[in-house]
Amino acid sequence: MPVIALLRHGQASFGTEDYDRLSDLGRRQAVVAGAELAQRGLRSPVVVSGSLVRQRDTAAIAAQALGVQPSRIDERFDEFDAHAAVEAHLGRPGATQGMDSREFQVHLDEAMALWMAEGDPRWRDFVDGALAGLTDLAASLPARTDAVVATSAGVTAAIAGALLDCAPAGVIAMNRVSVNASITTVVSGSRGLSLVTFNDHGHLLRDRTLLTNR
Repeated sequence: MPVIALLRHGQASFGTEDYDRLSDLGRRQAVVAGAELAQRGLRSPVVVSGSLVRQRDTAAIAAQALGVQPSRIDERFDEFDAHAAVEAHLGRPGATQGMDSREFQVHLDEAMALWMAEGDPRWRDFVDGALAGLTDLAASLPARTDAVVATSAGVTAAIAGALLDCAPAGVIAMNRVSVNASITTVVSGSRGLSLVTFNDHGHLLRDRTLLTNR
């Protein structure tokens, strides 16, 4: 039964001109998460990531800890553009500039709630793509092989919500509480994909300066 660890990327660079890069703290988080994964006894781990820079860099750090090379990139594990979603929701291009993370999260929750309530095909396509990416990865793994997927909070929440058949409020809550460099575990068996753990960040608790959500 393959084990797939969904690794949220380390802290990105919120509030800067280039959000899609790991901050110094984000790199430290990824190193700690990589060390944690290396202790879990993953079998011949395959390391996959979305195409975003913060995801690829997190995958590279984790892969180094595991003694392997990242194997491939799958854009189905890319995060949705949260900044664009908030600006569209507020109807003001550039509205997120200068916005702090707390205010940003409030508006993001509102935007996600509307997507789901209105059955926005962009959200459905996002969820379906993430699930298909995970299903295809599980099917491609040789016997006695596990995997790590460096991805993002929205992808992990969408997958976990779908596997648990959560209401929209549950998916939004999972996205909101997701910790940078946390690990969500899925297993693939005869009944398909099953969620085992969500947002595990015990490896970060030894140094609470590592605990961030955005």
